[in-house]
Amino acid sequence: MTTNNKSILITGCSTGIGLCVAQGLQQKGYRVFATARKKDDVAMLKAKGLESLQLDLTDSLSIRNTVTEILQRTDGKLDALFNNGAYGQPGAIEDLTTDVLRQQFETNVFGWHELTHLILPVMLKQGYGRIIQNSSVLGFVSLKFRGAYSASKYAIEGLSDTLRQELSGTNVYVCLIEPGPIESHFRKNSFAMYQKHINKEKSRFINEYSATEERLSKEGPAVPFTLPAEAVLKKVVQALESKKPKPRYYVTFPTYLFGYLKRILSSSVMDRLLNKV
Repeated sequence: MTTNNKSILITGCSTGIGLCVAQGLQQKGYRVFATARKKDDVAMLKAKGLESLQLDLTDSLSIRNTVTEILQRTDGKLDALFNNGAYGQPGAIEDLTTDVLRQQFETNVFGWHELTHLILPVMLKQGYGRIIQNSSVLGFVSLKFRGAYSASKYAIEGLSDTLRQELSGTNVYVCLIEPGPIESHFRKNSFAMYQKHINKEKSRFINEYSATEERLSKEGPAVPFTLPAEAVLKKVVQALESKKPKPRYYVTFPTYLFGYLKRILSSSVMDRLLNKV
């Protein structure tokens, strides 16, 4: 793909990776449709000069209306989709209700699938397209108290791998971006969901949750090797502009490290290692 007159829909553009990628691609000449769930964030994006629409990934009508509006503006074409809008629900598996887990999947999986499902026929008809999924290092390794988020990313990885096979030979490519720690509001949003849904006083993990709270509420990078969102932008550009993009793009040292370790270590050894993280 070239950057001349190419269009892309990006979800989750209010802050962090989504905002960075939207602005970066616009500067490179893409026609960017930057979406966000809240009206105030849409107004903010418009004030920054971005073509912005409101999109709630948990609302089918919102998804359909947004896609319809974009296709009307582009004469029925769309070159790329960057599924990015997501959040992380902290908490031990036993402390998560099924409804809370369902909410995690509504945003992180089902909303992405519905959006992809609507746009894929457009790409197949026009004969080209890129579907880029912002996954995570937690899409192939799991950590304690991150089970809901990790499960949602594992699901995205599975759907993407299957879709990539099914699209073989169509000139529509599916790519996974797999970041580790990135500077964003992700922890702030996760802390809000933790406070909303987890009652640590009734949990056998009450002491360990104190460390979780400290990590989520800490100002600045909470872990080593944290990179700015521009590191993700760089990989998204590669996925968009390579003639034959890679199925996966690692971002940050932890992703490379755990990707390597998972290939060479047994599950039991990997568990012992991850329990120390």
